[in-house]
Amino acid sequence: MLLSRHQVLARRERDPERLERSAYLLLSRIDTQGPMSIGQLAEAFGLDTSTVNRQTAALLRCGLAERVADPDGGMARKLRITAEGARRFAADREVNRSCLARVVADWSPEEIRELEDVLIRLNRSAEALEGRHWPRAEEDGARAACHPPVAQEPAPRTT
Repeated sequence: MLLSRHQVLARRERDPERLERSAYLLLSRIDTQGPMSIGQLAEAFGLDTSTVNRQTAALLRCGLAERVADPDGGMARKLRITAEGARRFAADREVNRSCLARVVADWSPEEIRELEDVLIRLNRSAEALEGRHWPRAEEDGARAACHPPVAQEPAPRTT
């Protein structure tokens, strides 16, 4: 929570174009899962639809998302990220990653892997308690993007 709070407060002082936390979370879910209805978003976050309706209205006003017909042919309109929303979401994600990289800059690759493993376990345990799984990109690819590859010492020769 401290890390998250620090990032939120620090980033707004430096760049007023940064996304609000709720906008970032909604765009993150839509980015991962594809177009979603307000009802689907409310269910995904365990929020009342009126709360999500207000948050998505802000996304629409700012041009970060747009309403589209259900790609699967359903009756409900869904929200899709616009090009501007994708640009700002990607920029925010990169700032978040670079902030975290500065925090662990003097950690060993092993310590970073250990933190990743524990955070993955923590997130999955929280999801299990809530009964809500957060969809993810392929974990191997996501994990590789979090830190540079570790240089391996060559194996000793056996003759």
